Amino acid sequence: MTATIGAPDPGPGHPVTGLDEVVHQRARLGILTIAHEAHRVEFGYLRTHLELTAGNLSKHLSVLETAGLIEIQKGYEGRRGRTWITLTAAGATALADEIARLKQLIARVETTNWP
Repeated sequence: MTATIGAPDPGPGHPVTGLDEVVHQRARLGILTIAHEAHRVEFGYLRTHLELTAGNLSKHLSVLETAGLIEIQKGYEGRRGRTWITLTAAGATALADEIARLKQLIARVETTNWP
């Protein structure tokens, strides 16, 4: 690859090498993003807006919870059981790091002269 004048410094490696496999997966990135936007988000909201099945969403939430990126609280709203998801401090940091890497990738594409 030829360096382009004005292109961001790639540092010691390509920005893609810093992407977090736990965070970068489409559904998990969506969960973290929505949890960042809202203080607390309900399971059904995530399922609907991310177009996931309940089982699929549960698996992704388990991965994120095991990694310490979200907290899951179960309770009741009236007589109905509810599950709420909140972003942890580690989750906010992981999301910010992922977004920074994606911005680096976008900058590289936008500043590369391509015939």
